[in-house]
Amino acid sequence: MQQRRPSRRSSASTLVPAAECVSLDALADRARALNLLDGKLRHHLPDALARECRLADLRNGRLVFLATSPTWATRLRLHQATLLAEARATCGDAVRLFVVKVAALPPVPPEPARSKPLSATAASHLRSAAKTMSDPELQALYLQLASLASSDSPPEA
Repeated sequence: MQQRRPSRRSSASTLVPAAECVSLDALADRARALNLLDGKLRHHLPDALARECRLADLRNGRLVFLATSPTWATRLRLHQATLLAEARATCGDAVRLFVVKVAALPPVPPEPARSKPLSATAASHLRSAAKTMSDPELQALYLQLASLASSDSPPEA
């Protein structure tokens, strides 16, 4: 007869109330700090290598990087002394260990698309449309939008 193993379900007593968790502000601050450190450290790497790795974490004296393949991880380890020295200079002497893990890198958010400037002709049409509107709030919105036109737009007729 086979013995039944106890279930590994978490009990209610192991759940932590949301109020006791790290605040979103603290989490965002940590993410910003890691992002800045990542840029600073990868600046010391060759461009090809910098594109294939990212700083994942800095905790308990461990500097953890992610690399996209074992090959890139090996190449990153060749720069271990430089990265540790720069991390120590930035974060203090508590940084002792260098760890590289092979994993897919998180996607980098694209740069926001630059909007095309509003042409003088479009601004003129918006002003003309605003003159025909009876709703003053909507008319103000059209005029505000027309004011975003490039500085070489003709003055209102």
